[in-house]
This record gives sequence, C-alpha cells and structure tokens, in this order.
Amino acid sequence: MRVEIDLHPSQAQILRDLVLKPSARFGELNSDKLPTDHFSFHLKRLQEIGWIRKKEDGAYELTDDGKHIGGRLDTETAKIERQAKVGVSLVAVRQVGGVWQYLAQERLKQPYYGYHGFVTGKIRWGMSVLETAARELQEETGLVAGKMTMMGVMHKTDLGKDGEVLDDKFFFRVRCENLSGELKENDPHSGRNFWCTREELLALPNQFPDLDKVLEAIHGDSPVFIEKTYSAEGF
Repeated sequence: MRVEIDLHPSQAQILRDLVLKPSARFGELNSDKLPTDHFSFHLKRLQEIGWIRKKEDGAYELTDDGKHIGGRLDTETAKIERQAKVGVSLVAVRQVGGVWQYLAQERLKQPYYGYHGFVTGKIRWGMSVLETAARELQEETGLVAGKMTMMGVMHKTDLGKDGEVLDDKFFFRVRCENLSGELKENDPHSGRNFWCTREELLALPNQFPDLDKVLEAIHGDSPVFIEKTYSAEGF
C-alpha cells in the first residue's frame, strides 16, 4: 500500500532526531556515522528545503515547516506517512415549480474523468469549511449561496483491483441555498455544471457512489457521518 512519502533515510533520521529534542549539533545528528561530506549533503538539503535551520550557537533545529512535517513522521520507522486529503462537497439546491433540483457536475479532469457527482474542492491551509465552500462554489460554478449549512462528513476510501489504496478523502458535505449569479456551465479546470432533478441525477452514467444516500442526508435535520470503502473502477 502506498502510505508513505519517499525521503532519503539519512534525511529522515535527521528529522526524527530533531523531532525528539529541541536542537542538536552536527555530531549528535550524525548517529549513523556517515562520512562527513555525505552527511553534510543531507543536512544542507534539509536546510534548502526549509525544514531545518542552523542556530547562532551552531546547533540545528526544526523550522515551523519542519515541525509540520515532523508531525507526520513515524518516529519508530523514520517514515513520513501519507495522510487522507480533506475537502468539501457542495450540494447546491433550488426549487423550480415545487420540484427540487440539484447542481450536478460532470468531472472533466483526472482522476475519475467523466464521472458525475457534485462540485468538490480542497480545503486550503488555514481556511474554514464554509470559506472553502463559498470559494469553490463561486470559482467552479459562478454562483453565490445566501445560505450554506454543513450537513455531514464522508470518509471515502477507493481501492484498486489488488486492494491497494488509490485515494483517501474526507469530504465536508455542504448544502448551498438561496443562490444568485449566472451559472458557469463549463469550467475548463473542473467540469460541466448543470441542474437536474433527483430522478435525472440518479439516472446519470458513471456516478460517484451513494448519490441517493447523499441526497437523503442533505435534506436531513442533523449532520450525517458516512464512512465507506469503494472499488475504484473509474480511477
């Protein structure tokens, strides 16, 4: 399973040592007793990346970015672990003649090119769920929601034929209502957007799984948590 980010073992060892202490000197960090030029190369590389820095007293310490990476480090194996992605899934709704309609999107980028579902987007560093929802809705559809409600969380893990994890995501599901603006029907960076009824949505080809359960949850009175593993046939 692809669960770790590759990093040279010597660099991972340096990070691990600095995770477990406030600072350390050159000799303390070179616990594997590498030749000085080899160890200096790895130490300098981590400085260039911006994960460690040299203090005025000559010792080395983690930078803020280094501490962030260190938080993902398994201190027993000295491996940086992959973590699940976090994003929003936007279910924009409206009523036309008393009939509920939903803003669907045909995804026109990889992975899952050509699949149908709802607008999604990554939560950027330091941004709240609803801030992300407002940004993604406007950027991908041209619409603005007068009301947004967080209606649950979905943990979706996609497996390949051999059982390997291909994708792992947490989606905050947001209901978007009272919409204004002109719909952007085609976004070259994401997909094709269109309104459809529940029946039309569930009849679309190449659907993301459990759209019917999403629609039930989006009209509920309280947030719903869904956690499932799926076969990633269209990945």
